[in-house]
Amino acid sequence: MTDNAQQQPSAPTSELPTQYAPAEVEGKLYERWVERGYFAADAKSDKPAYTIVIPPPNVTGSLHLGHAFQHTLMDALTRRKRMQGFEALWLPGMDHAGIATQNKVEQQLAEEGKSRQDLGREAFVERVWQWKEEYGGKILGQMRRLGDGVDWSRERFTMDEGLSQAVQTIFKKLYDDELIYRAERIINWCPRCLTAISDIEVEYQEDDGELVSIKYGEGEETLVVATTRAETMLGDTAVAVHPDDERYKHLVGRRIKLPLTDRTIPVVADTHVDPEFGTGAVKVTPAHDPNDFAIGQRHGLESITVMDERAVITVHGPFQGLDRFEARSAIVGALRSQGRIVAEKRPYVHSVGHCSRCRTTIEPRLSLQWWVKVGPLAKAAGDAVRDGRVKIHPEDMSKRYFDWVDNLNDWNISRQLWWGHRVPIWYGPDGEVVCVGPDEEPPSGEGWTQDTDVLDTWFSSGLWPFSTLGWPEQTPELRKFYPTDVLLTGHDIIFFWVARMMMFGLYAMDGEVPFRTIALTGLVRDERGKKMSKSFGNVVDPLDWMDKYGSDAVRFTLARGANPGTDVPIGEDWVQASRNFANKIWNATRFALMNGATVQGPLPEASKLSATDRWILSRLNKTVAEVDAYYDDFQFAKLSDSLYHFAWDEVFDWYVELSKTTFMAGGEAAKVSGRVLGEVLDVTLRLLHPVVPFVTETLWTTLTGGESVVIAEWPKAVLVPGADTPGGFRDDAAEREIETLQQVITEVRRFRADQGLQPGQRVPARLTLDGTALAPHEAAIRQLLRLQPEGEAFAATATLPVGGAVVALDLSGTIDVAAERKRLAKDLAAAEKEKVQANGKLGNEAFLAKAPDQVVDKIRARLTKADEDIARIKEQLERLPQA
Repeated sequence: MTDNAQQQPSAPTSELPTQYAPAEVEGKLYERWVERGYFAADAKSDKPAYTIVIPPPNVTGSLHLGHAFQHTLMDALTRRKRMQGFEALWLPGMDHAGIATQNKVEQQLAEEGKSRQDLGREAFVERVWQWKEEYGGKILGQMRRLGDGVDWSRERFTMDEGLSQAVQTIFKKLYDDELIYRAERIINWCPRCLTAISDIEVEYQEDDGELVSIKYGEGEETLVVATTRAETMLGDTAVAVHPDDERYKHLVGRRIKLPLTDRTIPVVADTHVDPEFGTGAVKVTPAHDPNDFAIGQRHGLESITVMDERAVITVHGPFQGLDRFEARSAIVGALRSQGRIVAEKRPYVHSVGHCSRCRTTIEPRLSLQWWVKVGPLAKAAGDAVRDGRVKIHPEDMSKRYFDWVDNLNDWNISRQLWWGHRVPIWYGPDGEVVCVGPDEEPPSGEGWTQDTDVLDTWFSSGLWPFSTLGWPEQTPELRKFYPTDVLLTGHDIIFFWVARMMMFGLYAMDGEVPFRTIALTGLVRDERGKKMSKSFGNVVDPLDWMDKYGSDAVRFTLARGANPGTDVPIGEDWVQASRNFANKIWNATRFALMNGATVQGPLPEASKLSATDRWILSRLNKTVAEVDAYYDDFQFAKLSDSLYHFAWDEVFDWYVELSKTTFMAGGEAAKVSGRVLGEVLDVTLRLLHPVVPFVTETLWTTLTGGESVVIAEWPKAVLVPGADTPGGFRDDAAEREIETLQQVITEVRRFRADQGLQPGQRVPARLTLDGTALAPHEAAIRQLLRLQPEGEAFAATATLPVGGAVVALDLSGTIDVAAERKRLAKDLAAAEKEKVQANGKLGNEAFLAKAPDQVVDKIRARLTKADEDIARIKEQLERLPQA
């Protein structure tokens, strides 16, 4: 082994079993890695730091394919950097997931016939902690199954003591800087979870509803408004029209009768109204619609709340106590009986917001909440990308980022929950409001109470890159590992998480960015490109695939599909193919060890290397450079594909096969090739390790006798003694020579297959290689092509000129030429008939005018295939010897 490896190896330690059994080795290997501290990062190390913080999964969650996908890529990045000599920290942890976790425990209580109110706040929170200890964190064990090389000694939880101190610290800082305030605004309210949720936690879907047009007012003072939420009319405090709409100018400033009530409401003029849409008049309900709230603010309108927190009507006797949807039907019925329904449209398909946690329809609601003033924070987050301090990869995703941060509304951070970081605000008996920092004593005495709300989960996870390293304390970890290097995450949470970390990181860390690169991935989909969903029945548990095919197979499949920013289709067949790749690596390494592959001693002098040896070493160095470039560009699919084809095609299918004659012959040449093969396997296994860690660990330690590939050195260009190539050995001439050899072997194999010869069937052949670079390869050509010496009765019945060489074959004793000609003639006739029929249909204008596009496309495809079949069969006939 050259200086490319970290430790001096001993001889191979043991023989490999005949088959690779992932289930028997993966768990043991992982625990050994953890016990030996390979993943632990040292803040006192003088090595350069490399940091990735894991997007903290919910404490309620379990490993799904999306997690497995992103964790595979983060693990590959971290393992490579560790091998390159960096002090690599991949920091794990979990998010307390306020709404999701509280829902879990409330469901548990409901099964006992209790509610959280029955327990009280303190006891309920204690019950949630108990649930967390018993059921939470399932995903952490599953991360071990996948092979995540995280530093478990630094595991964090967003509700642990240190992170809670960070939350309270930054809240106090924002509050003192007047970037946190309390105000009554329209928020998204979930009547099931009984809390506000942010805009990004609302999922919109097309629902069937109804659109009713209602006549307001009497006589000449009549307006028609249309609505999909008739129940909110009980809270209307105006009708708005556009100031330039001539139809309604005479009504602006007047008051008209609000149906079903004893109130009159004004007609106001507001430019928000589109005079071209509907009747050009809109009902205004400031307490139940964000646009109406803005109109109400501009015109000083009253805000009347007509529903309680469970979306039950609280006003107007006949409808009081009805659920909002029951009230909608009842109100429309009452209006219809009064002749005030001008038009009805059912079903009326429109976009409706739903709670992402429980799927309940969201209710816009006027509520007193805590807000972050995001203007200056969002500007800083945008500037950090614009001036290049943070790179977004792929770059074309930057537009989505800017579209978001440049148009952010103030952030509602309070939630009406009990599980979470409680808002650190105390209210006094005389209206006092005090914000309390982590080192301050809260005010006490009669009448002082703490705010009952908790903070949005994203508030604490927004601090993740620095709170997990000990902030607000200036810890050695913070100095060593901040800013982090890469944030690798799905493009779908740019809005949820990425922007919030950018805002908080820049604010808390005095303008220092939280990460230098944002590497955005796509989403995992099924093999047909369809979103994975329980309702579609196409959700896959990655643990099932790990059990069946091994973790390496799942990891390699995911990495091989990972093109930056684009979605990743995945199917079981692909995982099975990756398992086959792992088996190929295993079997080829086992064969190599049995045939003298070794890493002992230096590589032989260049003058002792055969062309095949020089070719594979040159190709190895090109692969090393290619893989490095792809890693630096986050091109996981390309680097995986490059390694796959190099390992399977060039090393195992070509170099090993071409070297078999050398190994069988023995002697000095066999020793040279054994040392070259050992070097190639050593480097290839190290290149593969970050993506497929388990099988490579077993093979590399067996091949080299080294302690672990986890701590081996990342490959550099291989140097060959006596070759003047300081940048690593390259031999373009040897590459061209072996490419020609491959061309000859491939072409003759194709001809043999066309003639129906069995792969192992031996055929007499004369090879004319004089004057070509292929002369030294005659033994290998004959071995790989099953070509025996020509003999005295040799008669060349087929001649193949290829790659400057001539291969003459005697097929007289191997195939029935007459029968083969008859079979091919029959196939040719069928192909020509297919061509005539396809041409006939495509030439028929009447048919083309009526046939669907997909039918025409199929016929064109049939014609193309017929042409290809005709050409192929004619070539086979020409190559057949004369009968």
